Amino acid sequence: MNITSAQFRCSSSKLSQMPDDRPEFAFIGRSNVGKSSLINMLTDRPGLAKVSGQPGKTRLANHFLINGAWYLVDLPGYGYARVARSRREEFSKLIRDYIMRGPRLHFLFVLVDSRLEPQRIDLDFIRMLGEEGIPFGIVFTKGDKLSADRLASNVAHYKRRLLEEWEELPPVFLTSSEKKLGRDGILSFIGESLNDC
Repeated sequence: MNITSAQFRCSSSKLSQMPDDRPEFAFIGRSNVGKSSLINMLTDRPGLAKVSGQPGKTRLANHFLINGAWYLVDLPGYGYARVARSRREEFSKLIRDYIMRGPRLHFLFVLVDSRLEPQRIDLDFIRMLGEEGIPFGIVFTKGDKLSADRLASNVAHYKRRLLEEWEELPPVFLTSSEKKLGRDGILSFIGESLNDC
């Protein structure tokens, strides 16, 4: 798939504010895992999604219209403790409402940092997706920060951890926003998924 146009459509704090006219592919993960950088890399538009070194910066669901045909959705990060509890609960409600009741959510990409051991908050979130029957895949970010061997080892370890609970693994993507690693794989996956819509 080629992305020929990408434009910001809207920011939403609740489900009722979101567009529901086209298929949506959403990106979520812990705060500061690299969602905005990945979106900019996928669309080849460096300033499309705002990148910040401050965790918890994305506080709304941001919709970007791609090729006039589908939405790429940047969701708030989860698990960042340095915001007020009331704000965290708002994020949680927005995320939960969108994932459970979003009428056009076609697929959810869950981003995890390839440098880290499997984090409990990610594993709990992934387990919840499975229990709710939400279609999702796992995107390992920051792959350029590791050697090829270490990256492969970390991903294999993560898969083994998932197979302790799962009979079958979800789709897995290895990415680096800096090196554009994984771009073709994710866009091809989205293109094939759109054919099934």
